[in-house]
Amino acid sequence: MQPSGHDELDTQLPGGGWPLGTLTELLLPHAGIGELRLLAPVLAALQREQRSLMWFDPPAAPCAWALSALGIDLRQLVVVRSRVALKGPARGRLPAADILWALEQALKSGHLGAVLAWLPARLPADALRRLQLAAQGHGGPAFLLRDAQERSRPSPAPLRLLLDSAGPDLLRVALLKRRGPPQAQPLVLALPPVLSAPALARALAARQAPATQPRARAAA
Repeated sequence: MQPSGHDELDTQLPGGGWPLGTLTELLLPHAGIGELRLLAPVLAALQREQRSLMWFDPPAAPCAWALSALGIDLRQLVVVRSRVALKGPARGRLPAADILWALEQALKSGHLGAVLAWLPARLPADALRRLQLAAQGHGGPAFLLRDAQERSRPSPAPLRLLLDSAGPDLLRVALLKRRGPPQAQPLVLALPPVLSAPALARALAARQAPATQPRARAAA
């Protein structure tokens, strides 16, 4: 196991951290809700051990200064793009055979610290099974980032988490599948802040506005 860097989460994860040699699915409504900030502590810790990261089809080009602020070194990061992702409009609709093959080979190699793969929704069940088998030769965590709509579909991944925003710099984490008892209630984790103090104040005010406006209209 590899500590997640979030004590509250480690208490809920079997073994007290991210599992090694197996798949972990992160299901999210859309990219950019804080998934990289959630994973940053374990990714940075692996790089400090001189172990590289490999990302497959991330939804956007990595931002050097943002990742550096999270402790991630781009010199130890390899990004792999599929032909489908490069075409743009086809992304998310078609499984990319080339990226699945490359991901499977990377997991089998056993030479990486952590693997992250943003996979399309229409993914054959046998492809996930092959990836789970390949992950057994991987000595680090392997994260598959997929659409939250896949939560109702079966998956061979032993660990599945549903992520969603809980507010500015807050992330709601529900463990859908894990070894052991079901989770009593979702966690709300504080993430490394990305907003300045004025921007955070505006975001909080905007979040509270929908709740206060109906009461104001009712009073009027």
